[in-house]
Amino acid sequence: MKIYIIWLVGVVLWNFGYPAANPIEDVMAAIILSLISMGLKKYLKL
Repeated sequence: MKIYIIWLVGVVLWNFGYPAANPIEDVMAAIILSLISMGLKKYLKL
């Protein structure tokens, strides 16, 4: 659940920080945040 919260905060920050982002930038940000969350899950063993 902690990883999900971290991911959710990242998505919210991205959406409010870059409201004029193109759809492709939103998709790339989501993919990057997903990879980071998977890495955190593996690193933290959660």
